[in-house]
Amino acid sequence: MFSHLTRNASKYELFGDNLELSKFSELENRIRNVVQEQIRLKRRNEELEGLLKQKELELNEANISVGELREEKDSIRKKVDLLLDLLQDINAQS
Repeated sequence: MFSHLTRNASKYELFGDNLELSKFSELENRIRNVVQEQIRLKRRNEELEGLLKQKELELNEANISVGELREEKDSIRKKVDLLLDLLQDINAQS
C-alpha cells in the first residue's frame, strides 16, 4: 500500500524536475532571443552611424558649394553694380 504512494511521489518529483528543466529551457531561449536582438540592433546602429557620417559629409560638401555660389553671386552683383554705375555716368554725360 505505501509502495504505491512512493511510486506516485517519485513521478511527481520527476515531473517537477522536468518542469524545472523546461523553465530553464524557456529562460535559455529568452536569453538567446535577447542576445540575437541585441546583435541585430548593434549592427543596425552601426549601419545608421555609417549613413549619418555619409550624410554629414554630403551636407558639408553642400555647404561648401553654397558658400562658393554665394561668393560668385556677390562677385556678379558687384560687376552688375559697376556696369550700372558706368551706364548712369554715360547717361549723365549725354
